[in-house]
Amino acid sequence: MIPFVKTDGGRREAGFTNEKTAGDCVARAVAIASGRPYIEVYAELAEINARMKLTKRRKKRALAGRHTASEGIYTTSKLFKDYMKLNGFEWTPTMQIGSGCRVHVRASELPKKGRFVLRLSKHAAALVDGILMDAYDCSRDGTRAVYGYWRLK
Repeated sequence: MIPFVKTDGGRREAGFTNEKTAGDCVARAVAIASGRPYIEVYAELAEINARMKLTKRRKKRALAGRHTASEGIYTTSKLFKDYMKLNGFEWTPTMQIGSGCRVHVRASELPKKGRFVLRLSKHAAALVDGILMDAYDCSRDGTRAVYGYWRLK
């Protein structure tokens, strides 16, 4: 098991109150891992979504071109990757096509020190000094796969 602390990353303090339909896990995870105010991170990610070009896939989810970060962020987009690098994060993949899952949300499989944004299946969460920090325990009892993580340098 991994130690877990329930936190909204500053969402409520920023004036966002609807927790059940927030869809802001990326903004929350980046705010927690970076130690920056949620409202600043949210605004920056909303701007990225607004600048995102519409593609076949993005039209289906209707996220690109909208000034919001509460309905998901394309974490594989160049805009998002550039944003993370600009904010001092470095990407480490933990899974590749055909390799299968090798890293899970478990204390024994994740770094013990440092500040990270974990990229999970349809979710993102913060890991700070070996403690999972999120609005809920997303570890699935240690079975949830980690696709990779952004480490704050």
